[in-house]
Amino acid sequence: MRRKVKRKFKTDPEFKYDSLKVAKLINYVMLDGKKNAARTVVYDALELIKEKTKTENPIETLEAALKNTAPLMEVRSRRVGGANYQVPREVRPERRQSLSMKWIVLAARSKKGQPMAEKLAEEIILATKNEGEAVKKRENTHKMAEANKAFAHFAW
Repeated sequence: MRRKVKRKFKTDPEFKYDSLKVAKLINYVMLDGKKNAARTVVYDALELIKEKTKTENPIETLEAALKNTAPLMEVRSRRVGGANYQVPREVRPERRQSLSMKWIVLAARSKKGQPMAEKLAEEIILATKNEGEAVKKRENTHKMAEANKAFAHFAW
């Protein structure tokens, strides 16, 4: 018997930049349901990006950062005959975007000594240049998938 299809919640685009990606980023930054605080952090980060990169549209910078940190392959654990194998799998586009945002926010949170908006802006700018912790995380994920390529036949 097939399991139920999971209902996906639709996020509305946020009002200032009219972007769905910014709305999702706000949700990833949010802690303890404090959406206004998260919104302030993300807007401040986008303003800092605008100043530092001297671009008119910080959303383009954000999209470039998300593209650079999005993984193409990941490993999923699969149990076959009493042994667990790390099986490389292709990442779905929705998951690719969510992992990318999650890694950028976690990389920004792991830094110390600055306000969150500055850390987030710095991590996004580094990600556009293919540098930073989030890009390193993607590279490690790809290396794991490459190393376990021999178990790809277990993906069914």
